[in-house]
Amino acid sequence: MGNLTVSQDNITDNNMDKSADKSADKSVDKSAATSMATTDISLQLNEIVQEYANADGPVTRVIDGISLSFDKPTINMLLGPSGCGKSTLLHMMGGVRPFGVQSPTSGSVHINGEACDGPHDDAVMVFQRYANRPDLTVYENVAFPFRLGLWKKKFPEAEWKKRVDDILEAVGLTDKKNLSSAQLSGGQNQRVALARALVLRPRILLMDEPFGALDAQTREEMQQLLITLHKTSPCLIVFVTHDVTEALLLGDRVIVLSTQPAKIADDFEITESRPRSAVWQRSTEAVTMQERVLSQLHKFSAGRGTLRVTI
Repeated sequence: MGNLTVSQDNITDNNMDKSADKSADKSVDKSAATSMATTDISLQLNEIVQEYANADGPVTRVIDGISLSFDKPTINMLLGPSGCGKSTLLHMMGGVRPFGVQSPTSGSVHINGEACDGPHDDAVMVFQRYANRPDLTVYENVAFPFRLGLWKKKFPEAEWKKRVDDILEAVGLTDKKNLSSAQLSGGQNQRVALARALVLRPRILLMDEPFGALDAQTREEMQQLLITLHKTSPCLIVFVTHDVTEALLLGDRVIVLSTQPAKIADDFEITESRPRSAVWQRSTEAVTMQERVLSQLHKFSAGRGTLRVTI
C-alpha cells in the first residue's frame, strides 16, 4: 500500500458531547507525537498543466503551468474559486491519479527528488468525507491501515498498537475507543479520520477542506487541535480551504489560485506565531492580508466560486 486516502462523511450531529471534543487540546502525548513525522521533506510541482478532452473537440485546460516548492514542515493554505483545480493539484501531490486520464498532462511532481507518479508512502490525504467504517469501533477505524499491505508488513503488532493508543490519547478519544462512528458527533468522527492519517506518522499531510462541513464551534476546535498536533509533530501540510479566515489562522504560507485555467494569483508567508490571537486577527496586518486575498479572488474569479470569511 502506498498513499492512504482518509475522507470525511456528511456531518449530521456536530453538537454531541462537545465537552469531550474540547478535552483533546489537553491530552496530546508529546513523547509519541514528537516521533510522528520527520522534518526532512521536499515536495516540488514543476510547470503543472492539466487538460481534459471534450467530446465536441477542444480540450479544457484546468491548470495552466503551476510551479510550487515546499521544503519545510509548514502549514500551507491553498485557496481559490470552486472548480479552479485545487483538489486536482492536491491529488497530484499525493500521487492519486484518476483512472483513464493522464495526470498531469504535462509537468512533474517530485517528493524528495524522486518522481511521484503514483501513491507515495510519505503522503497521506484527509478529505471532507471522513469515511469511518460503521461496522468498526473507533479503535478499529484508527488501526485499519495496519490491516493493509505495506503497513501490515512494516510494523509488528506491539508497535502499531502503541501508535494507535498514543494517537487516540493525542486527539482526546481514548474514552471513546470502543464506540462506533454512529455514536460520535461530527467533530469526534473527524478526529477519528485525522487520527487514522496521523497514526502512520506521515511526512506530508494533504487536507482537502477537512473542516468545511463542521459547525463553527467544532471547526474552531479542530483548527486548534491541528495547531497543537503540528507543533508537537511537525510535518508538511498542504490544506485546501474556501475560508479566508481559516487560511490566515492556520497558515505559514497562503497560495491563491485564479479561476480556470488556474494560475498562481498570489503567494505570501505569514510570520505571526501560532496560535494566533483574536487581537492579531483584528490587527491591521491580518485585515490587510484578508483584503489582499479577497481582492485576488474577486479579481480572477469574476464572481464565480464560493468564498467564506468567518466573523
